Amino acid sequence: MSAIISVREYARLTTAAVAPGSLDCAQISESAFEWLCELSASFNRNGASLLHIEGRRTLKWDSYVGMLETPCGTRLEILPKHHEQEDCLVKSRRLLRKLIQHALHLKPRETSVASLDLFDAPLSEWVIGQFLAELDLLVKRGVRFDYRRIEEEQRFLRGQLNVVAQMRQPPGRQHHFQIRHDIFLPDRAENRLLKLALEQVAKKTQQPANWRLANELRTMLAELPVSRQVSQDFRAWSGDRLMAHYQAVKPWCELILNQQMPIAVSGEWRGMSLLFPMEKLFESYVEGWLRRRLSPAVRLTAHAARHSLCVHDGSAMFRLEPDLLLEQGERAWVLDTKWKRLDGGDRRNKYGLSQADFYQLFSYGHRYLDGSGELALIYPRTAQFSAPLPAFEFSSEMRLWVLPFDVEGDELLIGGEMGFGRCLTGQIESGCKFSD
Repeated sequence: MSAIISVREYARLTTAAVAPGSLDCAQISESAFEWLCELSASFNRNGASLLHIEGRRTLKWDSYVGMLETPCGTRLEILPKHHEQEDCLVKSRRLLRKLIQHALHLKPRETSVASLDLFDAPLSEWVIGQFLAELDLLVKRGVRFDYRRIEEEQRFLRGQLNVVAQMRQPPGRQHHFQIRHDIFLPDRAENRLLKLALEQVAKKTQQPANWRLANELRTMLAELPVSRQVSQDFRAWSGDRLMAHYQAVKPWCELILNQQMPIAVSGEWRGMSLLFPMEKLFESYVEGWLRRRLSPAVRLTAHAARHSLCVHDGSAMFRLEPDLLLEQGERAWVLDTKWKRLDGGDRRNKYGLSQADFYQLFSYGHRYLDGSGELALIYPRTAQFSAPLPAFEFSSEMRLWVLPFDVEGDELLIGGEMGFGRCLTGQIESGCKFSD
């Protein structure tokens, strides 16, 4: 049975003995340590930072969340560093699932008793449970069959005679018939992929309820072959109306078979792994929240790339791409999201704000707003940062707001003087709260 180790962002992983129960430091095996070092090196070659090596026995995780399985069987569950109170493990898992569901447009199934039993399970078991629940519903509604063309040699006629192949029969074999016919079988791309994913989760799950349901489904689908060409079968996945009841299970199948990996884990080993940059999950969630609440007259553009910092030798250089650009008529607002914990009472240390972020927003303001308007930096709401900070004035005409976003309560706190809040429809009812 593989070990499951739960940590959170920026935790330290070491081969030395540590006190149990901590989410900020955990002990891993020597083999897992060496594999993670190799994985980190491959990420660095691709320009991403996954881990930082601290000495010979310690690794420091970066801001990626999700799960990662090593070849030796160790499963790492990396959670957001957002909660500090009691039950922070449960709350962090709940938050991560919510963000992942939104980022990948997954349909949650949390209504059954079995799903509620898995609520406090690791992320991998949650993905497995969701896949099995959708597959169980699909099997109850009926597995789709399809006609498959068979070409073979028989001593009797069946279907259609393959005249060309029959004429090429050597002497003495004229009594054998080359025929082609169709058989109505469940052997189609979608079913092969589901069977492969089912076989994988049946071997990996450690939850009794998941194991029981997986083996029941294996018995029902025993005659189905597994997919041998995963990418090709996914491309052949049909989206017509007769396959509509297959659409709910498809994203979970893609997660199980590593076809929807946000971050590619290179190498021959492809365990059950899901890694997400926490910054991107937060940005995606805030963007989706805004799209649901903006008035129809406001246009939202993600990662607008209309301007650059400068022009060199006749061509633009250093493209400026704000996370979110709001436009209403001739007015515009620039918003950037940052997954970082601020301290609203620590004025001495500038609340934990980054000077580089302010330089970045200053550039956005001059290029996208012509030096006049409002910008905002959106950070996660915490106990130490629960209200907007006073405006930061770049000039008498351009101000920057620092706003908290409550990812659990779906609420953005906006200063009463900020004009951006008027772009939202039904501010109080839709989760936007004005702060005095």
